[in-house]
Amino acid sequence: MSFREALGIVGRLRDEGVVEEYAVGGAMAMAFWAEPVATYDLDVFVLLPADSGPLVSRAPLYEWAIRRGYAVLQEHIMMAGVPVQIIPAHNDLAEEAVREAVLLDLEGVPVRVVRPEYLIALYLETSARTRKRMERVAALLEGAQIDRSRLDLILSRYGLSLPGELS
Repeated sequence: MSFREALGIVGRLRDEGVVEEYAVGGAMAMAFWAEPVATYDLDVFVLLPADSGPLVSRAPLYEWAIRRGYAVLQEHIMMAGVPVQIIPAHNDLAEEAVREAVLLDLEGVPVRVVRPEYLIALYLETSARTRKRMERVAALLEGAQIDRSRLDLILSRYGLSLPGELS
C-alpha cells in the first residue's frame, strides 16, 4: 500500500480532464499540517468539469478507474493498494477549499492539499461535526501554523464557529 503512488495517480484525474481540480483532505491532509492520525483511506475533494451538469455523478470517475484497471469497491477506487474516496465538492466551502489548496511535496510527488484553516472549517460544518473531528480541530489549532485571520474570515463567511473550549 503506497499513499505516495496513490497520490500520483490522483493527479492524473486532473491531468486527463476527469476532474477540474482536486485537493487532498481528511486525515492525509492533517499529516501535512499537524501530528498524523491513523487512516486507511485517502479522501480527495474534487471540482467536476463545468460541463458535467447540475446533477453530481461519480460515474465518469469510476469509468476512468475501470478503464485503467483500478478496482472500485463501494465508494472507493483502489489506487496502489490504497482505498481512495473521491468526493465532489458538496458546497461553496468545499469548492473554495479545493481552489485555495496549496501544492506540497510528498517524497517527490506534487500534491494539492487543503489548507489547515479550511480543514478546520470543513470539520465544523454541522453535517461533519463529530467528536473525532473536534479532536482534529483541536490538533490543528495546536500543531499547525494556522493563519488565524484567514480562519476567522472563513468561519465568518460560512457562519461557522469554534466550540467554546477551542476559541
